[in-house]
Amino acid sequence: MLDGDTSTYHYKSRRPEQAGLEMRIREICQTRVRYGYRRVHVLLRREGWRINHKKTRRIYKELGLQLRSKTPKRRVKAKLREDRCAATQPNETWAMDFVHDQLASGRKVRILTVVDIFSRYSPIIDPRSSYRGEDVVQVLEQTCAEVGYPKTIRVDQGSEFGNWPIRTRDQVL
Repeated sequence: MLDGDTSTYHYKSRRPEQAGLEMRIREICQTRVRYGYRRVHVLLRREGWRINHKKTRRIYKELGLQLRSKTPKRRVKAKLREDRCAATQPNETWAMDFVHDQLASGRKVRILTVVDIFSRYSPIIDPRSSYRGEDVVQVLEQTCAEVGYPKTIRVDQGSEFGNWPIRTRDQVL
């Protein structure tokens, strides 16, 4: 296949014209916005187009019809964060969570940490090898008897804290 200058060879495509196929793929994607190339390929085959799935993908990609990957939805809703108000005095809001670590011997340690949001004072740092719900309640009750009950205790949405009966200052008084 020689074109023009005889000293160079130029590739000439033998691919048949595909304008009709491109138009049909574009029409399908306009009516069915969430369809990917595989679903479009199935519809084209049902309509009688003799086409390979690789060609469908190539045309779909050339036309810029690729779907963007979905961004994962956040589990924690923003409304929950709006309800939080800044602490204005000590013992108003405590934050509670577990810290996990491992000793050199391979033994795992869980540390219950509680921090007063206003003063950044930590009334509880209690390491143990294992924790049960009753243990957390007992440690909190002892600390609250010494330091005083907070108005609220803030915990994360993790699986460590179930529905344990933790009393606040309003319930005790």
